[in-house]
Amino acid sequence: MPALAALSPVLHSTANDGAQAAVNITRTLEHPWVKSTRGEYSSLAVASWHWCYSGALVHGADGCIALSKPAPVPAAERIETLDVVRGFALLGILLMNILAFGLPGRAYFDPSVDAATEGIDYAAFLIAEVFADGVMRALFSMLFGAGVVILACGPRAKSAAVYYRRQLLLLAFGLFDSYVLLWSGDILVLYALAGLVLYPLRNWRPRALFASAAIVFAYLAAFYAFLFVVLTVLPDQAEAVQTRINAGEAVSAEERDAVESWEELRSIYQPGAATLENERLKFQGAYGAAFRANARIVLELYSAYPLFLFWDAFACMLLGMALYKTGTLRGQRDIRFYRRLAVVGFGVGLAVNLSEVAIQTRSGFALRWMADSVATYDLGRVFMALGWAALLAMVCLNGWLGRMRAGLAAAGRMALSNYLLQSVLGLVIFTAAGFGLWNELPRHQLYLVVLAEWAVCIAFSVCWLRRFRFGPLEWLWRTLTYGRLATSKRTVA
Repeated sequence: MPALAALSPVLHSTANDGAQAAVNITRTLEHPWVKSTRGEYSSLAVASWHWCYSGALVHGADGCIALSKPAPVPAAERIETLDVVRGFALLGILLMNILAFGLPGRAYFDPSVDAATEGIDYAAFLIAEVFADGVMRALFSMLFGAGVVILACGPRAKSAAVYYRRQLLLLAFGLFDSYVLLWSGDILVLYALAGLVLYPLRNWRPRALFASAAIVFAYLAAFYAFLFVVLTVLPDQAEAVQTRINAGEAVSAEERDAVESWEELRSIYQPGAATLENERLKFQGAYGAAFRANARIVLELYSAYPLFLFWDAFACMLLGMALYKTGTLRGQRDIRFYRRLAVVGFGVGLAVNLSEVAIQTRSGFALRWMADSVATYDLGRVFMALGWAALLAMVCLNGWLGRMRAGLAAAGRMALSNYLLQSVLGLVIFTAAGFGLWNELPRHQLYLVVLAEWAVCIAFSVCWLRRFRFGPLEWLWRTLTYGRLATSKRTVA
């Protein structure tokens, strides 16, 4: 048959003959029958090219196409791996965000604020702090970096205009989330801004991306170490100076600056009456008052972007770009690799995170230990994130937990819709616009709300994707990006 004659060079390319496979692809596509036929067999030829592309050819170190050994799993499963990890990270983020929805802001990093220092509430704090704090955000950021490579590299790369339009639309979604939905902890604005910077780096080799991520992480470690020293030394200095001022003694301008600096810093971690009242208005005031109060909180958070929040996301995105290009986030490494990565990731992550929590607890939750100001913060959260990514890759490669995988993959495919759905649910459940349960539930009961929201997100995603190709906001995002209505409804054969 002419189809088999055209396809046989590709189908007989072996895992150990990647170079010959590349040559055979070219010959196959130049075959007269392939060039002349427009029927089903021609589609089969193109499909075989995709099969060989997914195995013998992968994204090269410069972001283009390079030779490699075939992947251990088919392309569909590699896509599933990305969706499963993304869905897991998306749902996992709620383990920490629920604290910002349901409790006073400082309770996010200090359990003594809501008396969660013993019993079941402390257990809830301990589990979330070790397995989720910063971890899910790191994992989600890595997936965003991988998405940059998918969009900006390879044969399906989008133009710069399309890419930047997509990022600006993400910025609009983020501003809507931050202001209209009253979610001051929104990360879409941050991701949109970081994405604008990442595009010129799309063709960097993995080694350069790994090195750049390490440099940014080193900066963050230095910043956290400096903050730790300040929070350790400055309070005592300021108190001593203030005592002298109260006694009528003369003090230098530098000493007065120390007092003012401590007051400014303390207002962040130990907010005064005006700040606490503004937070109460956000959750318990009428929508107009809540909107204005939330806007003030959001603007204050934006001021922290240049110092560390931007770099927190940017470093993980660089890491995600590198891990995607090396095949790690696509499930293209063998089981032994993922097993080793899981052991190292969870081993280092657990050791660091448990040590930090133990020190925090023994210190009586002293401010310097509770403000994410420890130099090892990123070490623990990033290795823990790598452990989760490796474990999920093994789940997908081995075909384990079919229903769970399907649910996570569906949630991951609708990440934008589900992220904003979490904000809507937070608005309805915790603010005066809905049930007004802010600061009403103890910490452990908030995680019952998390379980309910997970169920809603997964059920919504699975049901929606049975009828439509994209989530509702994914469809809107795609339509606005390309300037034409995207075909969303599934066709039944």
